[in-house]
Amino acid sequence: MRTRRITLVWLALVAATLISWGFGHGRRMDPRAAGVAVIIIAFLKIRYVLLDFMELRSAPLGMRVAAEA
Repeated sequence: MRTRRITLVWLALVAATLISWGFGHGRRMDPRAAGVAVIIIAFLKIRYVLLDFMELRSAPLGMRVAAEA
């Protein structure tokens, strides 16, 4: 079960990377809006790396709050 979640999170991170790359290199979107979208995606990616790959999802609450802050 854990391996399946890690695989799904990894695939989502790859997809998020491709989406943000598209925003950064595409010419169909306002550059400011694209920049905001890329930053939001980056923060979401950081959160999932912290929770799933650094295993903070099951860490004590204080450690998790400190990491997410």
